[in-house]
Amino acid sequence: MIDLRSDTVTEPSQEMRAAMASAPVGDDVIDVDPTVARLQEHTAEMLGKEAAMYMPSGSMTNQVAVRLHCKPGDEFICESGCHIYNYEQGAFAQLSQTIPRMIDGPGHVMHLEQLVDKIRPNDEHAVQTRLLCLENTHNKGGGIVLPYEGVAEMCEWAHKNGLTTHLDGARLFNAVVASGKSAADWAQHFDTVSICFSKGLGAPVGSALVGNQSHMAQMRRHRKLFGGGMRQSGIIAAGALYALTNNIDRLADDHQTAQIIADQIAKTDGLEIDTKNVHTNIVIFKVGSGLGTAADFCAAAKDEGAWMFPFSAEHVRAVTHLHITQEDAQAAGKIISRTAEKLSAVTSA
Repeated sequence: MIDLRSDTVTEPSQEMRAAMASAPVGDDVIDVDPTVARLQEHTAEMLGKEAAMYMPSGSMTNQVAVRLHCKPGDEFICESGCHIYNYEQGAFAQLSQTIPRMIDGPGHVMHLEQLVDKIRPNDEHAVQTRLLCLENTHNKGGGIVLPYEGVAEMCEWAHKNGLTTHLDGARLFNAVVASGKSAADWAQHFDTVSICFSKGLGAPVGSALVGNQSHMAQMRRHRKLFGGGMRQSGIIAAGALYALTNNIDRLADDHQTAQIIADQIAKTDGLEIDTKNVHTNIVIFKVGSGLGTAADFCAAAKDEGAWMFPFSAEHVRAVTHLHITQEDAQAAGKIISRTAEKLSAVTSA
């Protein structure tokens, strides 16, 4: 089975497992876990920030950031397809009593001109706009890399208008490899940045929230409140350290295998894709009405040997990762084409 459901399905290599097994550990709640401390220092250095905090998941790092920057009743601005709004159970409302102001970015990319009139007036009848959130790469946008100059412009506007900025950079290192801009280049525009170790980087668990040293005490309190205080967590932090050291440059391989799949889809009748928008390791394509629903297509493709997720009623998402070789990608592309042909034959019979 060629598993293209997500880049979270990766399993640690033997070398990563060895690093995890030999990691020095301590109680990171009542004291300091030395491996966690090394991970946090290394992550902060890579992103050009003062400090970082290790947490169990990207959802937690995002929600800690929202709570850090906003008070109950405050508002944050985000793109309508972003992960914080769509895939975290509305935790910003349940946990921190904040509300989003969603902007429909074309192709899930917001632009400065969409933001200029979106800050609420200083009026007792209105909520207070406090935060701008961006996502890079953008999951629902098909792994697109946000335009660097656009990001810089929006963050500069936010800061000039008294807002703080947060980047959901779960796949930031995919953007780094695809754009040629360093992680610190991207991070410099944001007050806080969330990165994930368990997606394309291939570690089994964890994310980090980076920011200024002044943020750390509140981040630690919020992490504890949300249940993210971990004890001898150096065992899993060692996997993240190994990933940062060994698995960044190889993300280019995932981008190549995604393009192989996308190119085959583009040649397939009944399927629609804009290959120019396949920037990194996520491939989203539209299933024509003559082939049934996206769920129908995924079920049929799984029977043929390629496992993908329906991403909407008519869209399918395939994600490449470190277990997908170029041969796997070529085989997956052929399976997708063959599935489309078979479904077309059934519906036209």
